[in-house]
Amino acid sequence: QVQLVESGGGLVQPGGSLRLSCAAYTSIFSLWIIGWYRQAPGKQRELVGTITDGGGTNYADSVKGRFTISRDHANKVVYLQLNSLKPEDTALYYCNARNVRRISEEYWGQGTQVTVSS
Repeated sequence: QVQLVESGGGLVQPGGSLRLSCAAYTSIFSLWIIGWYRQAPGKQRELVGTITDGGGTNYADSVKGRFTISRDHANKVVYLQLNSLKPEDTALYYCNARNVRRISEEYWGQGTQVTVSS
């Protein structure tokens, strides 16, 4: 139903910024709630934030005020703007799509690496 492709990761110094993209290859973009997750080596995967078709967002406490999720309906892309990056933000970042009409249906992208280091 949907394929997800993340991009935009890279190496950045503390305090820097990156914008990650999640391109959704689907015929009905509005069907999906998009979430961003991250997983650092040796750590559990954690939810970064989510965005609904209507643009409603929520964020983990660790990223509130620094990260912003937005949704481009025309191009079927969800962005994760990462600002004021900290070394603790280093992780593989994944996007996830969950069917709003069928909550058991979900898909994952391959991930994009974000490394924050001086």
